[in-house]
Amino acid sequence: MTKHKDFKHLVRQRMSSTGENFTSARAAVLQGRVHEHQSHNASRPMDPKADAFRAKTLRTFMSDGRLVSIPSKRRALVVILLEILRVFETDRIYREKDVNTILEAFHPDFARLRRELIDYRYLNRDAHTGQYWVNNPLPERSGHLGQETAAFETFLR
Repeated sequence: MTKHKDFKHLVRQRMSSTGENFTSARAAVLQGRVHEHQSHNASRPMDPKADAFRAKTLRTFMSDGRLVSIPSKRRALVVILLEILRVFETDRIYREKDVNTILEAFHPDFARLRRELIDYRYLNRDAHTGQYWVNNPLPERSGHLGQETAAFETFLR
């Protein structure tokens, strides 16, 4: 995170108005595309049911930026994983130890969170080098993964 409050405030404003994660909003602000989101949002309808479900899930499972418990329902898990994904930078390569440290700040069962992020293909990993990175852009979904993630991933695309 940056120490510059003004810049962080601009990024947070963009995040709340576009639904982008921190890294995407930061990149857009850095490139001077702050006002681009207005025309982009006009073409993408907001789903009030998905927004309500997301808000309820975050209230239920997160307290003070930490997970109270890991949801067992897949759809709620996707909301939590996307919230956790906001912490990762898209243009950075992480060591497994770094990923574990980040995830442990959310919940003691960081191994499960890491596995879920990999399974949903939010993070990629090189088994030979032990390096992790954010999968950007997100992969196209089909079948049950498409149903679980569709309403929530649209904010990241």
